[in-house]
Amino acid sequence: VHLVESGGGSVQAGGSLRLSCAASESTYNNNCWGWYRQAPGEERERVAELKKNEDTTYADSVLGRFTISKDTTERTLYLQMNSLKPEDTGTYYCAAAPAYGLGRFCSAYNYWGQGTQVTVSS
Repeated sequence: VHLVESGGGSVQAGGSLRLSCAASESTYNNNCWGWYRQAPGEERERVAELKKNEDTTYADSVLGRFTISKDTTERTLYLQMNSLKPEDTGTYYCAAAPAYGLGRFCSAYNYWGQGTQVTVSS
């Protein structure tokens, strides 16, 4: 699976961005999908996940502000980010993992994009 993110940039606090992740693999619909971010000097954290059964989960820090979705036809994953805060600054990565258990569970994320930078200024 080859993943390519886009849509990052610089925005003021309170603004919005939409990240995209284009997937090349024909098994697009068989995976779990996640958005991760990594701030300088910090560990990578998952901010949103979309399972094959369409269940979504979010980190507490982004709940109510970020929305993960996918366009099946375009094989593209999205992360809509609203009400951005300076602490949302970081490199954002999309990732894919094989799903199992009738789509309820995700294996380890083993496919990663190259990342896109998001900078939120106060």
